[in-house]
Amino acid sequence: MSVDIESELQYIEKVGKINEGRNLKYSILTMGCQLNENDSEKLSGMIENMGYTKTDKLEESDLVVFNTCCVRENAEDRLFGKLGEVKKYKENRGTIIAIGGCMMQEKHIVEKLKQSYPFFDIVFGTHTLHQFPKDLYTKIFDNKRIEDILDIDGEIVEGLPIKRNDNIKASVTIMYGCNNFCSFCIVPYVRGRERSRNPEDILNEVKELARQGYKEITLLGQNVNSYLRSGKTDFDSNIKSFADLLRAINKIDGIERIRFVSPHPKDFTDDVIEAIRDCDKVSKIVHLPLQSGSTDILKVMNRKYTKEQFLNLVDKMKRMIPGVLFSTDIIVGFPGETEEDFEDTLDVVRKVNFEQVFMFIYSRRVGTRGDKMENQVPENVKHERFNRLKDLVESQIAVNNKKYLDTVQKVLVEGYSKTNSEFLTGRTDSNKVVNFVGCKEMIGKMVELKIVSEHMWYLKGEDVH
Repeated sequence: MSVDIESELQYIEKVGKINEGRNLKYSILTMGCQLNENDSEKLSGMIENMGYTKTDKLEESDLVVFNTCCVRENAEDRLFGKLGEVKKYKENRGTIIAIGGCMMQEKHIVEKLKQSYPFFDIVFGTHTLHQFPKDLYTKIFDNKRIEDILDIDGEIVEGLPIKRNDNIKASVTIMYGCNNFCSFCIVPYVRGRERSRNPEDILNEVKELARQGYKEITLLGQNVNSYLRSGKTDFDSNIKSFADLLRAINKIDGIERIRFVSPHPKDFTDDVIEAIRDCDKVSKIVHLPLQSGSTDILKVMNRKYTKEQFLNLVDKMKRMIPGVLFSTDIIVGFPGETEEDFEDTLDVVRKVNFEQVFMFIYSRRVGTRGDKMENQVPENVKHERFNRLKDLVESQIAVNNKKYLDTVQKVLVEGYSKTNSEFLTGRTDSNKVVNFVGCKEMIGKMVELKIVSEHMWYLKGEDVH
């Protein structure tokens, strides 16, 4: 299936003509990961080119788009709760309700929508996002409910308009899909197999962002360090690997910081470690998802590394990259997890001393192997272990924060603090939030701040100049 993007973009023009002079508004509710956020920015780009203006108020919206995630169960609960809320707006003002994203690739969810929430107008999947203008046009013109979902892996579509949520930091998707089939994860089933973008398209996008004044880029993929290792890889480019891509982006003038998520420990090759070390703009905090510290549980999870291999990788990176720090993801209460298995997780956390830990209580997902396992861990045990992990992590953060005191940190200033408008806020290379008093001209710039006090979830800084 090849995509005629020009044909798709014609529908933006057609809907724009229908909407001319009508002052229509839209809302997007994004659930899930940074890839979903990036998809929502593309949806916003298309929708605004069709004559809609963004609003945060659902009751004012003529079009509501839900961009869904299916990694955890609470996303389903949130979607169904919000659908109940927007039903009355549809009744009052004829609001068009569109539901897209990963959850729409799950047949049982679409069936539930048809049975319990039949008032929706459009459902579209992860592989048909680019067809949203056509779907919306068909809905407006024919007043039919649209189901636009593909079960096969989609094409990579370049050239969609994009409306970014930020004018300082931007995310750039470098690949789609996943080949790993971890037993807790639904992503390969809903995002498809790995497909890498053409390196030249990525570089052109980053150069354009730099021209527009963006300072920080986050490279996105389910498994970024397998970029160009599967699917189509014979692009006409000197870039042949993820390490090559990092080095090329590092040379782009105007970009001052480069991050990436998420790599897989089993694919962390030496050339990538060397690129992180050598590239001055690449952040020296590496997100390295652990998931579990137990070799037995890792095997059942189909992670393809052991506890010892993970710790050896961390040690190698500490030797090769001066000052490297780590963040991670951990799942508590995967089926079959014993107290001994959980203690192994705590042991890894103690040894690595992560700068940040994103902790999740295991959530069963229909269609995964984990959901079919009989030895599910009781909810009360999961929560008790989660709290013990949280206590350990917070005790480490309290100690780790002290090492920042009296140091000078480079901070990318993002704007005014949402909790106290007297302070500007930004992040260090290690992703620590720093609040400080400064002038609005600093926003969007990299500044040097002396850290004068530390708090659990943020640091306080002072301008050194």
